[in-house]
Amino acid sequence: MHRRNFLKTSGIAALPTLATTFPFGGAAAVNGRTDKQTPVYFYFDGIKYDTAGYLNKLQQLNNAAAIEPDFYGEGGVVEALEKQFITATGKQAAIYMPSGTMANQLAIAVLSGENTKVFVQETSHVYRDEADAAQSIHNKRLIPLAPNEAVFTLETLQAAIKYHDEGEVFKSGIGAVSIENPVRRGDGACMPIEEIRKISAYCREKGYKLHLDGARLHMAAAFTGTSVAEYAKHFDTVYISLYKYLGALGGAMLCGDKVVIDKMRHLIKVHGGAVYQNWINAAMALHHLNGLDERLKTMAKKSADLFAALNQLPGCTVTPVKNGSNIFYLQTAKGIDANKLWETLDKKHNIHVWRRPGSDTVKLFVNETLLARDNSSLVAAFKEALATAKV
Repeated sequence: MHRRNFLKTSGIAALPTLATTFPFGGAAAVNGRTDKQTPVYFYFDGIKYDTAGYLNKLQQLNNAAAIEPDFYGEGGVVEALEKQFITATGKQAAIYMPSGTMANQLAIAVLSGENTKVFVQETSHVYRDEADAAQSIHNKRLIPLAPNEAVFTLETLQAAIKYHDEGEVFKSGIGAVSIENPVRRGDGACMPIEEIRKISAYCREKGYKLHLDGARLHMAAAFTGTSVAEYAKHFDTVYISLYKYLGALGGAMLCGDKVVIDKMRHLIKVHGGAVYQNWINAAMALHHLNGLDERLKTMAKKSADLFAALNQLPGCTVTPVKNGSNIFYLQTAKGIDANKLWETLDKKHNIHVWRRPGSDTVKLFVNETLLARDNSSLVAAFKEALATAKV
């Protein structure tokens, strides 16, 4: 069946209410609408589609230019996407992965070889959120650095290496150092590029391999002014997510030297990650990757101007995360009913935030939906909502 007719004839498009996973379709930011009622969502890192929105967008893309399928991750739109990531990162090769966890784990395993020690941030996804895969599957020993901190320094790494080298009788080799940037558990905090350069120079001198968990690397680039390629050149492998802000439902891209990436296709199969076709994710990611860096730069500048204006309003204060990216903290003043504030913004102004139950601080996630509204209308909405929420 030709993909141009797939969505129409499969019956899937007729069932938009089956799984509306996300609360918005993202079309406003993509299409450049500036209607004040266009929704702005201060959560998520990027555009998210509900079921109907995702199917409609795929149909639009296919109508504009027939989507070429891949075959177990080879050829078609997947190959086109890999080429774009090679250009973006400056690496020799790239490969589609079904998940970020697989990308991180296979990269670390291949880079480490027979060496077992891998140094990581204690707050990193690799250490906290990948089910001890490095230990249980790949026989790697994760050594956490800087507990409860988003970043570590070269001195911290050197001290840990010395401690383990001098304190162990039966020595095992150091395989790799993994750095997450920006750090999800650090509310989007980024490791300063100056520190990355120092760590990279030291590791290369010592022969230690470096992996970058850059799931949200484009977001770091937008807020720090350091390009994706500049970050990537200091690492042997780089993983970037396809669904954080590229619109896909899943998937990841792993980039690095050809000798490393060439080993991955077999390992993907060995670990059960070989999927017959991946074009549904790749096509969406390729579409949103086009012009992404410029849009995110505009978004970052616009958010800075917006939050400066909000800080002039009585009743709320917006503060950045230290060395942060797209996450900011908003604190309401005494005398403001926070529940009423957010309810007014939501129901009257189509501005949406999310509060963790029991927390007084709201985390504002900046994403591309901010581009759909003029800052002046957003400030006016906050001003009116704050006045309504006074107690």
